[in-house]
Amino acid sequence: MTNVQATSERAIILAPLGRDSQIALMMLNEAGVDGVICRDLFGLCAELKHGAGLLLVSSEALLGSDLEPLLRLIEQQPAWSDLPIVLMTHHGGPENNPASRLGSQLGNVTFLERPFHPATLISLITTALRGRRRQYEARDRLIDLSQSELRLQNTLETLEQQVEERTAQLRHNEEALRQSQKMEAVGQLTGGIAHDFNNMLTGIIGSLELLRRRLARGRTEDLDSLIDLGVTSANRAAGLTHRLLAFSRRQSLDSKPVEMNTLVISMDELLQRSINESIRLDMQLHEQLWVAEADPNQLESALLNLVINARDAMPDGGSLLVKTWNEHLDMGFTEAHNNLEPGDYVVLSVTDTGCGMPQSIINRAFDPFFTTKPIGQGTGLGLSMIYGFSKQSGGHVAIQSEVGKGTTVNLYLPRFGGELPQDSPINIQHAPYAQKGETVLIVEDDPAVRVLVSTVLSDLGYAFVEARDADSAVPILDSLQRIDLLISDVGLPGMNGRQLAEIGRQLRPDLRVLFITGYAEHAAVRGGFLDPGMQMITKPFTFDLLTAKVREMIRV
Repeated sequence: MTNVQATSERAIILAPLGRDSQIALMMLNEAGVDGVICRDLFGLCAELKHGAGLLLVSSEALLGSDLEPLLRLIEQQPAWSDLPIVLMTHHGGPENNPASRLGSQLGNVTFLERPFHPATLISLITTALRGRRRQYEARDRLIDLSQSELRLQNTLETLEQQVEERTAQLRHNEEALRQSQKMEAVGQLTGGIAHDFNNMLTGIIGSLELLRRRLARGRTEDLDSLIDLGVTSANRAAGLTHRLLAFSRRQSLDSKPVEMNTLVISMDELLQRSINESIRLDMQLHEQLWVAEADPNQLESALLNLVINARDAMPDGGSLLVKTWNEHLDMGFTEAHNNLEPGDYVVLSVTDTGCGMPQSIINRAFDPFFTTKPIGQGTGLGLSMIYGFSKQSGGHVAIQSEVGKGTTVNLYLPRFGGELPQDSPINIQHAPYAQKGETVLIVEDDPAVRVLVSTVLSDLGYAFVEARDADSAVPILDSLQRIDLLISDVGLPGMNGRQLAEIGRQLRPDLRVLFITGYAEHAAVRGGFLDPGMQMITKPFTFDLLTAKVREMIRV
């Protein structure tokens, strides 16, 4: 038996009269129980601090003594401990044993009346020690639980730290993956642009070089074919930049109320010419279709692209369905798509019975320059342009497809919520040439564009004043110089064209402004950019369009 165990299971005896303590100790030793005899209550308290299995106390030892130290030690016991006390009293009941009234204060007390048989004492002591051992077992379990909790807490803290480290690592990996995907997308985009633009530039530069050689040799026959070749390549380049701006949602949109059924019907002949004879075109147009809000030119381009894609998916023929209907999109639908608001939408749907697409292709269908067509038969910008157009218009586009069964593309455009405009007046043909004194202020930072615009206007008889930026244009506007029209690029260095127009309107309230722009982020939606008396054309533009706009705006 270890010292700790001997101390924790020993009996502390306090019986100061006669040989009671020695007799009690002898009985305990014969029963195999260790004990220690104390002379007074003070000594008992001192021994109790070192541990005890039970107390064996005579009632007379407590009478007339200061019990506060003992009661304090009993009160301070840990939660698992309930110290057994055997209190030896005299025969005759509580009235003859004042110490018996202390039972409620001492706690776990068993009374033993004297005289008693040794077997009775040993039985009480054995029972008390058995209960004490159970208390020690409970203490050990509490210690184990506490240690387990501590180990669990340490484990949880370790796990939390590992989770934090793992989460940080995952975030780092996600960011690295996202960056890698961005770079892959940029690489795919720039590679596609470089490939297509190099082909187009070859056509432009080659045709101009051949023109130069033939003119140097005095050969003027068959120059139109070379000019047409250069113009065709340039127009293809313009179309590519237009699609790139559409995909990036940076094209200049002229949103207005659109009667979608009327637009679809007006394109019937064009759509029929765009498909094979083996494809049957069917139209199911909703009779009470809402008015949509969109750029009609971009909507026509989107529909044509969808029809051409459907045609290419049906090389052996099939059915092509163009359908329109009204639909209300609730929050349950729109929450799954960024920048899409709940509300009323007009839907344009194109369905084919072609080869269909697997999910892996659908996931990449809107990526720029991604195409399943053979090299040279598609740029891979058609669907990406439609995606950008729909998002910039406040709408949505969705693809449903099944391999071998066909594909459906639904284009959602917001319902027009304002008052429908009155019918536009018939356009009056203006005289092709300028009237005497009509003057145009041209503000353009690109010298080549500035020279071309001024030359065209000069050929038509317009006087013109040039400025390379807004700062140079403001003094001209603030002078007595006649200005019938301001033609300004939007993306000027320093002060932009829109800011220049504001200053110009302050100086000349009736000033008309024609913006020309290749890309202007804030001019992407014309409705919020142009005031009355302002119009916009996008680069590259034909000179016929430029001169028509100039005549129209000056003669209003």
